[in-house]
Amino acid sequence: MVSARVDIRPATADDLGAVNDIYNKYVVESHYTFDIEPMTVDARREWFTHYGASGRYRLLVAIAEGKVIGYACSSRFRPKVGYETSVETSVYLVPEAVGRGAGSRLYEELFKALEGEDLHRAYAGIALPNPASVGLHERFKFKRIAHFTEQGRKFGRYWDVAWYEKPLVESIDDGSS
Repeated sequence: MVSARVDIRPATADDLGAVNDIYNKYVVESHYTFDIEPMTVDARREWFTHYGASGRYRLLVAIAEGKVIGYACSSRFRPKVGYETSVETSVYLVPEAVGRGAGSRLYEELFKALEGEDLHRAYAGIALPNPASVGLHERFKFKRIAHFTEQGRKFGRYWDVAWYEKPLVESIDDGSS
C-alpha cells in the first residue's frame, strides 16, 4: 500500500536502480512501452546523463515511505534542432501507486519545473488501451492529436498508439506572418 504522503524531488544517481526496476516491470509485463528487453543499469546511467536540475529535460521521482514509487520526465522529442522547444513527457509508477495521486503530483511538479524554460509544446505517446494514462494526461490539459493504428508490436500482437499534445506557452508571433 502506498501512503498518502508523497514527496517529489529531482532524481539522483542513487534513484536509478529503483527507476530502472519500475520501468523494467512495464517492459516485461505490459504493452505500455515497446521496449522488449529490460534496460540494464549501465544503459540507465547513460540515459540519466540527458537530464539536469535545470533546462528542458528533467527527471523527478515520487517518494513514499522512503522508497521511489514513480518517476516523471521531460525528454527530447526529436533530435533535430527545430524540435528543441518540444518535449516528450512520461510517467511510470509502481502498480500499487496507480490511481492514488502520485502521477498527478509528479506531473504538477514537472510542469512547474519547466515554467520559464524555452518550451512550446509537450507530447505524450500512449499505447492503447491505457485508461489510467489517458485520464492523467487529459487532467493535465493534453489533447489527443493523433491515433496511429497498430503502430507497435509486442507480445505477438500490434497495439495502437494515441499521441497527446499540451501547450506549454501561448503562441509567440515571430513577425514572419
